[in-house]
Amino acid sequence: MNELIIVKPEKCTGCNSCIRSCPAPEANIVRQLDNGKFIIAVNPDKCIACGECVRTCNHGARDFIDDTEEGMSHLIKEKLILIASPAVKAALPTKWKGVLEWFKGQGCSVYDASFGADICTWAHLRSIEQGTIGNVVTQPCSAIVKYIETYQPQMLQNLSPIHSPAACSAIYIKKYLRRNNHIAFLSTCVAKKLEFVDTELIDYNITIDKLMDYFDRNGISIPADTDEGFEYKFDDTQGQFGSIFSRPGGFRDSLWIHDPDLNITTSKGVHQVYSELNMYARMPESKHPQVFDVLSCEFGCNMGPAVSTNQNVFEVMDVMRRMENDIKNRKKSGFIGRNDDKLFKRFDEELRLSDFVRNYKPSVPTPVPSAQQLEPIFKKMGKHTPEDKTYNCHACGFNSCREMAIAISRGLNTPDNCVIHAKSVLLSKHSTLALAHEKLEDIASRCLDLSGKLKEDISTITDNMTSIDESTSATKERAGVVKDLLQNVVGFCTDNPTMDAESVEQLIGILNMTIEAFGSLDDNVNTTNESSAAVNESVARISSLVEELSEVLEKKEEKKEDEK
Repeated sequence: MNELIIVKPEKCTGCNSCIRSCPAPEANIVRQLDNGKFIIAVNPDKCIACGECVRTCNHGARDFIDDTEEGMSHLIKEKLILIASPAVKAALPTKWKGVLEWFKGQGCSVYDASFGADICTWAHLRSIEQGTIGNVVTQPCSAIVKYIETYQPQMLQNLSPIHSPAACSAIYIKKYLRRNNHIAFLSTCVAKKLEFVDTELIDYNITIDKLMDYFDRNGISIPADTDEGFEYKFDDTQGQFGSIFSRPGGFRDSLWIHDPDLNITTSKGVHQVYSELNMYARMPESKHPQVFDVLSCEFGCNMGPAVSTNQNVFEVMDVMRRMENDIKNRKKSGFIGRNDDKLFKRFDEELRLSDFVRNYKPSVPTPVPSAQQLEPIFKKMGKHTPEDKTYNCHACGFNSCREMAIAISRGLNTPDNCVIHAKSVLLSKHSTLALAHEKLEDIASRCLDLSGKLKEDISTITDNMTSIDESTSATKERAGVVKDLLQNVVGFCTDNPTMDAESVEQLIGILNMTIEAFGSLDDNVNTTNESSAAVNESVARISSLVEELSEVLEKKEEKKEDEK
């Protein structure tokens, strides 16, 4: 089964509103991407397709899938049977007849699901009279059925075994009218696809929203109808009080018309019905009403998740009220007496009750982790005290920290998605950064002191190098003078041959050695000058860097003082 509720990751902000609104505790999976962004994906095996997250997502990150495209593709090749939910009259008050006429124009047969709802009412009443069913939870709502199968399988003994109005319609068409074309169901419900897959009675779930979008994209215009009447020429019998099934309490009211003494309790809306189903599961059978009439959508199927309407609840309920009055006027003398309806007498004569009974597919609920198993999860969330574990801020989307911890233990969430945990991590990081900042300030202060001392030392080194340079220059100058004088002596002696030859030769040798020695002195002086120049250049570079460091640190200190 492919997922019916889909996520657009590029639009998901990880705000958790889908988790907060979702009645199915394991239907959402929080994932953290490589860039740190959180997105909430859908777990199709645990999703009940109620569509509440699609309603509540303010970012357009959630959408649903139906069979409109597949149904339209099939319609091109082969004619379909279309079963229309009574909700289409409230959802498209001025266009529902035009939509049905369009399908008829494509060669389709169009049937009224309200007639199937009448069969559903008849089957329940006869089963109650015959004692073949006890206290029951109604099942026209496919999201409710999926919830019980997935999360409260022990309640399947109470879930009504009678098929939904849509399925009753399909059974009647297949078995009693002997039609074998593929069947499409037109409604406002996303979850109906789950029922159709399980029962294999209906092939396509076409929703009003996707159908109208299909019409827009393909340039199909449906004219508005000024006739506010509710009669329509279906290909078989038009339904009676089954038409009010789509409003909250509609099933109850249909039953009460025939048996007003039935003990019936109703519940509706995701924020009420699922908690009351859980309550029902905990209560003894003796406390259960004969019929618990339940709907996932707060305003019934008329304002289901797969219809966008500009009408408010009062306008929708006004349509349903007028529809009920229309049915009463059309029936006129239809009632012979209590529990003796002409339509029901026809059902008694023509239908087999066993044909409208279904089975369910229970699943094994995911075990709830023990307190001991949750303890390491709480530690990962940074929750160590009883107060921490019951903070229950709801920011994660769950009603309690314990529910969040259970989700984490099941791999459906992450401790990083806990706001309190995230805050504690940020505080810890902030404390670490503050300590590092203090150490940095201490180092900066010490660097300022050292830079001052370095500047003094460099000044001394520079002065000493200047003295060395001056001394070296003087030495070189004096060596040059001596060398010149000695060269003059040698020249003089050479030019005076009257001196004793041996003495002259000795004198010349001594003077040459002296000249050579002073030549070496001159080389050493040159080397010293070159080294001195290199030292001076290095010292100049160091001095420049220290000066820059001092300026940066001084500016930092000035900025700090200004901030104070």
